[in-house]
Amino acid sequence: MDGNDRRIVGLAGTAHALVHTYELSVPILVGIWLAEFATTPAELGIVVAVGMALFGIGALPGGVLADRYGSKKLIALCLAGMGGSFLVLSVAPAAAASALDGLPVLSTSPAVVAIAVALVLWGAAASVYHPAGLALISKGVSEQGRGFALHGMAGNIGIAAGPLATTIMLAFMGWETVAAVLAVPAFVVAGAVLFVDVDESSHTESDPDEDDTPDTIGEFLDVSAMVVKSAFAFVFVVVMMNGLYYRGVLTFLPELLAGLETFQPIEIAGEAQEPANYVYSGLLAVGIAGQYVGGRLTDYLSPGKGIAYAFGSLAVLAVIFLPLASMGAAPLLAVSAVLGFAMFVVQPIYQAAVAEYTPEAARGLSYGYTYLGNFGVGALGAGLAGAILTYSNQTVLFLVFALIAGVASGIGVLLIRR
Repeated sequence: MDGNDRRIVGLAGTAHALVHTYELSVPILVGIWLAEFATTPAELGIVVAVGMALFGIGALPGGVLADRYGSKKLIALCLAGMGGSFLVLSVAPAAAASALDGLPVLSTSPAVVAIAVALVLWGAAASVYHPAGLALISKGVSEQGRGFALHGMAGNIGIAAGPLATTIMLAFMGWETVAAVLAVPAFVVAGAVLFVDVDESSHTESDPDEDDTPDTIGEFLDVSAMVVKSAFAFVFVVVMMNGLYYRGVLTFLPELLAGLETFQPIEIAGEAQEPANYVYSGLLAVGIAGQYVGGRLTDYLSPGKGIAYAFGSLAVLAVIFLPLASMGAAPLLAVSAVLGFAMFVVQPIYQAAVAEYTPEAARGLSYGYTYLGNFGVGALGAGLAGAILTYSNQTVLFLVFALIAGVASGIGVLLIRR
């Protein structure tokens, strides 16, 4: 990698880490919100789903903006918006509860509605990151496989650091203060991004003066039709299944782990600690290795084979997770580590598939569609998981997600034959 490649990967990787730091701090807070407010897993699952849906839905216009205006400015705006939304999260629930206390205005807790608003703001701000960041790597980095792998690893550092930092801070301060503290790094990095000098299109094959991005609704529909009529349509189904699996499994996993006999609360320095939260963070940290391995596999496997094998493994893991978890600490830790690894192997595989099956001029739009499916449609996984846990049981939950992963694996087989 040359200097421009390293700057791009460093910029995008830092922003990617922060996006997922905020995203995966939410499941840790879900347990507190369930205990503090009059709500159910089904209701809170819908709240999380609404916020995370914006995380995906906004990726589509974010992709258009990335193709039109470039990635760096969008990434800075994304970071500033995420920091602002967590500041809103830190104050809005208490303010709403105080203002509407005793008034029959809402059928649910005003604080829960305020949380939903803050998460919607976060989702809208965060939504532009993936199309902007991935388009930046695909157009500006010479070694795409390595760039995607390092970018994914940085995201997993945030995925693991978010729950861990949140858990540690919750031992010493209220969740509202924790949300405010988490907002600070986003503002700092947003300012720094504006001063990083990068060439965003140093490795594109098309004419840099040629602008094929859509200016009108008609042109947008034409470019979209060109994208979805290709093999990308198969990849889009895969990323939807990945989003459902990812969001559905991770949203309530800390609560599921905490409910096992293996993990009972312990007291350290006079403060109650949840060992399950640390296991959850460790599971996500293992995903760093999964991201790297997945990125390197893209240099040796076709996208179809990678998708078929990786999602087939996720289907098997969903079936065996609860039986192994109930056998004691060692089997639980082992299957959790494998799940964390496998869940993130798939990400660089489908990201590389998008780069292979879409035109450069619509690359940002293509990644916009990708994360519309992954985080927009995928957000329904949180609501689905909450409903299953409220009205059924954990076994049904994991069997449903095994079926979802199986569908994605089947699409991989179709891509192999295609």
